[in-house]
Amino acid sequence: MSNAPKNDRLLRVLRRESVDRTPVWLMRQAGRYLPEYRATRQRAGSFLAMAKNPYIACEVTLQPLARFPLDAAILFSDILTIPDAMGLELYFVDGEGPKFRHPVRDAASIAKLAVPDMETELRYVMDAVRLIRRELNDSVPLIGFSGSPWTLACYMVEGGGSKDFARIKTMALNDPAALHQLLSVNTDAVIAYLGAQRAAGAQVLQVFDTWGGVLSPEMYREFSLPYLTRIARELERGDDAQRTPLILFGKGNAPYLEELADSGAEGIGVDWLVELSEAARRTQGKVALQGNLDPAILYGSPEAIRRHVQRTLDSYATGNGTSREGHVFNLGHGMSPDMDPEHVAALVNAVHECSAR
Repeated sequence: MSNAPKNDRLLRVLRRESVDRTPVWLMRQAGRYLPEYRATRQRAGSFLAMAKNPYIACEVTLQPLARFPLDAAILFSDILTIPDAMGLELYFVDGEGPKFRHPVRDAASIAKLAVPDMETELRYVMDAVRLIRRELNDSVPLIGFSGSPWTLACYMVEGGGSKDFARIKTMALNDPAALHQLLSVNTDAVIAYLGAQRAAGAQVLQVFDTWGGVLSPEMYREFSLPYLTRIARELERGDDAQRTPLILFGKGNAPYLEELADSGAEGIGVDWLVELSEAARRTQGKVALQGNLDPAILYGSPEAIRRHVQRTLDSYATGNGTSREGHVFNLGHGMSPDMDPEHVAALVNAVHECSAR
């Protein structure tokens, strides 16, 4: 497989090289806001049936690229594939989101966990990556991804989503050794999983630390940051122009930007609660920055969207000493199902037009 897509803006930006315009991709760009996605989902029968069928996962990954001139494809999958493959049995309840039939809530159940085999239990993911790379035909880069060790642990201990994360915080307080054991096996699994996606053809890798922001600074620095840093340092990614860049994204990660910039990752994704100018100043050009338009801006008119796109681009340039290099345009979190595809088109076009060098 050739490692240089025709549109290599994203790869160049993550190496902090110059580009003709700022690259843009969107978290949840393949999703329920697209009528073609909803039709595929109806045909497949469920979200999991889509994610576990490499052909359908490929079809859905490519749907937004047929509509919008995006600068990357992102694998259609779920962050909970790893714990599912560990035997926790993932299922979905309408209106409630993901659940596990066998949550892990004590040291004994955690001790039984092992890193799944990437080409057996998780082969459907690797097959999807291989298929998508083939179908993309090196038009744009393919992004592979994983949940972070802490975020995976939240779902594994809580048994699903949570409003207060009481179970996992209780474990953190009363049996930190058990939680560290869980985070350690999760980290081993994430490193193996991202490595396997890279071997299958993923050209950029992203870790989603969706629930890092629910931790106090002391607990973040104990239970999330060290494991993100271990991934950045131990994940084999190659060298120089052939290096596969890693982006660490976290909701609520603004207090830790300096530490994340020193992690060894190539890019840091930030949510919309921090000015990009501030993020750029604080990271001092050590990493590329990704973000950080509030997804709710997509409910605005195309004119409002364009205005906020320009503002986001300008904010990054201000913090980066008027330079636009080293910025991947994205939302500060994923899109919602009720967003208008026409507004997404307005966003993507505005990014390319307003950032043209």
